[in-house]
Amino acid sequence: MQIQINSDRNIQADERLAEFVRETLQNKLNRFADHVTRIEVHLSDENGNTKHDGNDKRCLLEARPEGMEPVAITEHAATVGQAVTGAADKMQRKLSSAIGKLRDKQSRAGSPDFSEPEPAE
Repeated sequence: MQIQINSDRNIQADERLAEFVRETLQNKLNRFADHVTRIEVHLSDENGNTKHDGNDKRCLLEARPEGMEPVAITEHAATVGQAVTGAADKMQRKLSSAIGKLRDKQSRAGSPDFSEPEPAE
């Protein structure tokens, strides 16, 4: 599972932040590593340097599961760390649901049909 980190000019993306993002995503999403090829992380400060209050830090995660359309979520928080952690939690729930539905669909497609045969005329 490849993790690509992008940030706007208002977020200071150093190696420490990149390591935090990678560790957080790997801890939360590791069980999906066989199904997800890449996760793109977009970090931004929506107010820029003008305001320092409110939930203006945004983390957008876009996961690319194999055989499915990309899955995206957004989390706003007061700090970048909180936004990343909240986004990872949301993505964990979303991938669990999406991959679970895909598994159900695949298992139903391969299961035998136990319905009553139609009577011959």
